[in-house]
Amino acid sequence: MAMTTNGLSNKIIRSFIRRVNSPTHSPTPPRFQTTQKNQTTTIFAPQTPKPLQTVTNNNNNNNVTNEETHDTIFDFEDTKGLFSSVTTGKLLRSAANLNLAAVEPVVDLGMWVMRSKAMEVGLFKDVVLGTIKHTSYEHFVAGADMEETGQTVKKLWESGLRGMLDYGLEHAVDNESCDLNADQFVNTVEATQSLPPTSVSFVVVKITAICPISLLKRVSDLLRWEYKNPSSTKLPWKLKTLPIFAETSPFYHTLVEPSPLTSEEQHDLELAHQRLVNICNKSIECNVPVVIDAEDTSIQPGIDYFTYSAAVMYNKGEKPLVSGTIQAYLKDAGERLYETKKAADKMGLPVGFKLVRGAYMWSESKLANSLGVDSPIHNSISETHDCYNGCASFMLDEVSNGPGGLILATHNLESGKSLRLLCFRLLRFLLIGKCLV
Repeated sequence: MAMTTNGLSNKIIRSFIRRVNSPTHSPTPPRFQTTQKNQTTTIFAPQTPKPLQTVTNNNNNNNVTNEETHDTIFDFEDTKGLFSSVTTGKLLRSAANLNLAAVEPVVDLGMWVMRSKAMEVGLFKDVVLGTIKHTSYEHFVAGADMEETGQTVKKLWESGLRGMLDYGLEHAVDNESCDLNADQFVNTVEATQSLPPTSVSFVVVKITAICPISLLKRVSDLLRWEYKNPSSTKLPWKLKTLPIFAETSPFYHTLVEPSPLTSEEQHDLELAHQRLVNICNKSIECNVPVVIDAEDTSIQPGIDYFTYSAAVMYNKGEKPLVSGTIQAYLKDAGERLYETKKAADKMGLPVGFKLVRGAYMWSESKLANSLGVDSPIHNSISETHDCYNGCASFMLDEVSNGPGGLILATHNLESGKSLRLLCFRLLRFLLIGKCLV
């Protein structure tokens, strides 16, 4: 067995080894190579399949093949087949947008222009916004409203792809804004009913859009303090949840004991929780699962609290309705993933995760440096890749032998190749299992 260990919890490593040594489990996949490309895979385990067989990765052949029939599933070098539904013009614009977005001075210039007083001049503003709309906005945004977004989703669906609806709302400051945002999330879920069946895999929710950011920080501080001082800290408002921290989690955000929530803050917390409940209830009605995004570590404990308390309420049977997000660039990602999954197993809950690398490197490092503490982010990109691939392999192994869900937002071609092969093998065994029932 070859596997990666950097940045992973020893508990995950032991879990891998225990399963590999079991007569009913085969070795975990080989070490992954890394490049930077976009790739996203979603998989759920509706029932317990037969065990996965050994997976090999031939670096000289990019075909993903069913070993029994030798049928090619994917050829990542077949660009004609992969992009046949996209016009040449759109491919060129996409390449230009992505290359420009990778040039830091260009990004800095764009931010400076958007914040400058020149944007108060009508003609200048129209020119800038028009340029943005037909470049980066067109590339990264599905639509300005549900009608435009629906057209994009339908085009993806006609190409054999499913969409995740992510309404661009975050960092609300008061209850009025949170109420409006929650209504928009409910409307987004409801709008999936007018789209082709199965064309939408998830609706994405940001907790910072439905809970005031100041309250999330307070809740996160109290949760951190409770974890470090369990005997002396009482949180009467706390709902049943899953593990939020690991021993390696960053706690430097909370250096002194925070005061308890006031009655007004507790009331606001109940309102925020009810907003999430309303979204989840609509998701049940429309049969569309919800995935909750991760954000920066200062408020992530509060976000995980909302996520896992909702999971305890709504995740039943084999398929999770509410999934959380794990950021693999964090040093504690592997241990937190393991602890949460094992706790959910003990409670009989199907738990789902979106696995990403992370998007707050600059702000996380800046805060850690200002406090004179180690950054919560891995020291190198290779450690982040290793953590991501190890966490993904662990969860794929878990969902192949029980309930749960995994969304692989890899943004990495080599991870996508290796993990997608495992996904197709898993699906194959699931289908065989169904036929045998």
